[in-house]
This record gives sequence, structure tokens and C-alpha cells, in this order.
Amino acid sequence: MSDHSANELPLEGYRVLDLSRILAGPYCTMILGDQGAEVIKVERPGTGDDTRTWGPPFSGGEAAYYLCCNRNKKSIVIDLKKPEGIELVRELAKTADVFVENFTPGLTKRLGLDYQTLNKLNPKLVYASITAYGQDGPYRDRPGYDMVLSAVGGLMYITGEQDGNPCKVGVAITDVLTGVYASGAITSALLWRERSGRGQYLDISLLDIQVSGLANIASNYLVANKEAQRWGTAHESIIPYQVFQTKDRPIAIAVANQKLWINFCRVAGREEWLDDPRFESNPKRVENRKILLPLVHELFAERTCDEWMDLLVGAAIPCGPVNNMQHLFADPQVHHRDMIAEVPHPTIGALRLVGLPIKYSETPGKIRLHPPLLGEHTDELLTDLLGYSQEKIEALKTDKIVASH
Repeated sequence: MSDHSANELPLEGYRVLDLSRILAGPYCTMILGDQGAEVIKVERPGTGDDTRTWGPPFSGGEAAYYLCCNRNKKSIVIDLKKPEGIELVRELAKTADVFVENFTPGLTKRLGLDYQTLNKLNPKLVYASITAYGQDGPYRDRPGYDMVLSAVGGLMYITGEQDGNPCKVGVAITDVLTGVYASGAITSALLWRERSGRGQYLDISLLDIQVSGLANIASNYLVANKEAQRWGTAHESIIPYQVFQTKDRPIAIAVANQKLWINFCRVAGREEWLDDPRFESNPKRVENRKILLPLVHELFAERTCDEWMDLLVGAAIPCGPVNNMQHLFADPQVHHRDMIAEVPHPTIGALRLVGLPIKYSETPGKIRLHPPLLGEHTDELLTDLLGYSQEKIEALKTDKIVASH
């Protein structure tokens, strides 16, 4: 570890060996990279990470999907089908603090890259395995992607309109949530290592994370045996708390307590609702939702979204337009919070990425590296970390053990 300094990032001095691909693992390691860790992305020859081909859209030969979660990393191409490639990864693991992989259970054991093997080489290594269903149990060997796990994990069942079909969330949220959980688990394990001097194994599954992410919906069933159902944008227990269509654009409002209800009725010019016994409390409004909600829908259709925003914001009622991407990335608050970053890229030029979501007071993060080209750092890493000569590196390339861009 490097000495502490005023400009040091939270994870500066830590090295992550990243053998994951697609979204959950790369999202995790991107977060670690954003916090200052050196992330080495190990990719297969020829195609690299699956998401490099997940397009259109592409820019400068790179898929937008790949670009979204691979900044602050260095890419090295190693053929894991060859014993020499496996040995290279073992050598790199000796220099690492963290090892992340998302192979199917049992594959790392067959490759000789399992935790037990690497722990003998590097007892301080924090080893994170990300799988669909976990390292044990009846579903252990099943493959899985975000969409499938959102179905198995209960999320899809509660997503969609009340009378419609189950629907997936618009982004691979199970993968993203798993990546966030995994990054937190890794930093916790590193903190424990500072106290104990030992690494450990982290068994992280998309199913476990998705079940955990059901929050109050899971609690409703476990505590009260209450089955979940779909509500669209509406809320089961709060009214009005959903999206309504205005004259031009939809708007979301959250009238989450009685004070907000009073303010809403007054600013909307519907004071008579305050005297209506059917709407006098939130439980009454929920009981009479089929009467109240059509009235609220009619009300919102009378004005534009901007007109409603002016009224509701002035009355301190939580609300916001339903933004598409164009509206979102033109939003003044998004700009003010630096949620759009621009970094130079060797084939794209000026590459725009989503900015860093956490604002540290003492150690502000930064995007230090563009999402790497396939094998962009192979020579650099073999030289700097393993001390290989250029002659030895060229021999490895000739034997197709490694490749560079």
C-alpha cells in the first residue's frame, strides 16, 4: 500500500485481477477502479469480453454496451485454454489484492484458478466469485443472465401494469445491483484483511442479491403471508403515488403523507377533496382508489408537465417528469452534479460516459483511463508486473498465449 496523501483515492494502491465479463462483474470492478484501484481486465483472444460485440450502437469500433462499465481498467489478452496462459494468471494473482471471476461453478477448479489454489500462492487475496445461483444448491450448475434471474428472483413478477403481463425492468438491474453489492463486499473484505492479514472467499449470486433487493415486498410475504402483485407505476399502499399523463409528457408524483395530500389538493384547486370522507386519510384513499385515481388522471390532463412542475415544486410536493435519455442528459441537475464525463479515447476521440455517482469530500474520484481496447495493456502489464523482457513477450505472442492490440 502507498502512503496516505491528500489526493489519494480510497482504493489507491490496491490491484484487482478481473476475469469477469458482461455486466455484473465488470460493473463491480469499474466501481473499484473509480475508487482508485488498479484493475487488470483479463480477456480471451479474438473477441474479449462478450459485450464488445453487443451492438449496435458502436463508436470507433467499440460497443456502447462495453464502454458503459469498463473505464478505469487495463486490458490484457491471455488464452486460458493453454497451460501457459493459466500460469500467467497465477503469476498475476500473486501481485493482486483482489481476484474477481464469474465463471460457472467448478470451472476455475478445473482450470487451476480456484480460491484454494490461489490462496496458497497469495494468502491475502480477496477472491470474489459471481454466479447465477451460487456455488452450491440444486441450481448450482444452471447458467443464467439478468433477465432469467429477475424472473426467478421475483422481480419480474411484480413489474408491469396491474392487468398486464410480467415485464423486465428497462435496464439489467439484477446485474447492476449485484455489481454494487459485490464491490461493497470486496471493500469490506479488504478492511477485514487490514485487521487480520488474511484474504477470504466471497460467494456472490445474482439470485441471492435479487431476493435481497425485494425489500418490503419480500417482507410483506414473510411477515404477513401477503402475496405480491403488479401495480405499474402505482403504489399498493399510498395514493396518489404514481405516474400521470399531462397534456404533453407524463409526470411522477409522490403524495406520501397527509400534509402532502393537503398541499396537493390546495395547489391543484381541489379543496373539496379535503372534505370528502372517502379521501380523508391515506387508508381511505387506498380503499377508494378506483374512485379517486380517475379524478386525478383527469386533473393532470388539464395542464402541461412544466405547468404542473411549477405548481407542485412550489408546494414542496415530490414530483418529476418521466425523462427519456435526451431529457435526462439535458437536465440542469444532472449537469450540475457532473453526471456526464468526457474522456479522450484512441479510436472514438471525445468519449462521453456517465459520471461518478459518489462525491467524496477528501478523495474525489476520477476517470483516469478510458475503457481499454482489447489487449491494449498486455505488453505494459507483463513488463511492469512480471518483469518480462520484450523478447519473452514476443515469444508468448508467437505461441498465441497472449495478444496485444
